[in-house]
Amino acid sequence: MEKSTSAFIIAFLMITMLGAVGCAASEKPADLTKGGEGVTMQITSTAFAQGDIMPAEYTVDGADVSPPLAWGKVPAGTKSIALICDDPDAPMGTWVHWVAWNLPPTSTGLPKAVPQGDTIAGGGMQGKNGSGKLGYSGPAPPSGTHRYFFKVYALDTELDLSAGSSNANLLKAMEGHVIGSGELMGRYSRNK
Repeated sequence: MEKSTSAFIIAFLMITMLGAVGCAASEKPADLTKGGEGVTMQITSTAFAQGDIMPAEYTVDGADVSPPLAWGKVPAGTKSIALICDDPDAPMGTWVHWVAWNLPPTSTGLPKAVPQGDTIAGGGMQGKNGSGKLGYSGPAPPSGTHRYFFKVYALDTELDLSAGSSNANLLKAMEGHVIGSGELMGRYSRNK
């Protein structure tokens, strides 16, 4: 009886720990919202559909340019929009591919190939990606098929962040200010 109880406890602890690791890998937009779930926004791309394979053009195997993105259903009261692209399947933890914030509340998306740099034409700032560079850095999975989440956030304020800030700084600054969010997920594999 003791062996089966011990085995059950060990199995339960392992499942609990795996669940906790999985939840930490990719922060859900609702975790940052102001007093609730917030409005669900739409985010799409003409380059790939939800869950599809991203064309190589938007990866390190191609031109390594950002894909075109469009969003809608921006909630009333939005003062700025933020964007995060990350890969929760990276071997060393979530890898950040792009962070941008203070996009105008009237913006409806970003064009293909947003230039790397601290600012975005038309308004907005960019931070450092996982490689330490400003702007977008495309997928380069070391093995297997990885998921890339493009997450858009409607905020009730403009953020007081310097260009080149990190994803961690952006997430902290957004806490309690998210009034809407949405995400688009694309996949990519370098396996031939």
